[in-house]
Amino acid sequence: MANVKTGLNSIVKYLSTKKETGRRSIGLLVDGPNVLRKEFNVNLEEIRDVLKEYGNVKIGRVFLNQYASDKLVEAIENNGFEPIICSSDVDVRLAVEGMELVYNPTIDTMALVTRDADFKPLLNKANEHGKETIIFGVEPGFSTALRNSADYVIILDNDEMNYYDDMHPQEESGNGAKDGEFVRSSRNKKDALIDY
Repeated sequence: MANVKTGLNSIVKYLSTKKETGRRSIGLLVDGPNVLRKEFNVNLEEIRDVLKEYGNVKIGRVFLNQYASDKLVEAIENNGFEPIICSSDVDVRLAVEGMELVYNPTIDTMALVTRDADFKPLLNKANEHGKETIIFGVEPGFSTALRNSADYVIILDNDEMNYYDDMHPQEESGNGAKDGEFVRSSRNKKDALIDY
C-alpha cells in the first residue's frame, strides 16, 4: 500500500515539491459534460486553488455542450474560467484546444479535468513535447489509461481529493486508500460546486 497523507495542505505540499525553480505556467482544460454533474460534486474553485500553489493558471477553459444552462455558464465565469460552448462534440473541441496548448511555448504544464480515455493521446502528445501533465480524474469511471499517462494524478472521489503517486509505496495505509492513493479530507466549499 502507498503512504497516505490527508488534507488539502498535503496535496498542496505534494504539488509544491514537484515544481521546479520558478512558477509553472499552466493551461487547464475541463471536460464539462463528463465531470460537472451532481453525482461528482466537482469544485472548480478548489482545483484552481490547488494549481495556484504549483504555478500560475494562464489558461482556464471549461468546455460545455449547447444544453448548458445560463446559470452554469455564469458560475463558471464567476470562478474565473472561460466557458467554451460547443455546438458539436465537446471532446473534439477540447482535444483541438489541448493541442494548441501542446504547441504553446508559454505553457509548461497541461492540466485536464476529465474521466474520458479519449484524451490519452492528448496527454501522450503533451508529454512527448516536454509538457508536464496533471490529470484530475473523477470516480467512479476514471480511466486507468489516463491515470497511467499523466505525470501527476489527482482523483476526485466522494467529496475527497486524492493524489496518486506510486513513488512512495508503504505496507499499510490505515484508512482504506487504494495502493498509491493519497486521501484528502472532505471538501467544504459547497457554494463553489458547479452542476451541469
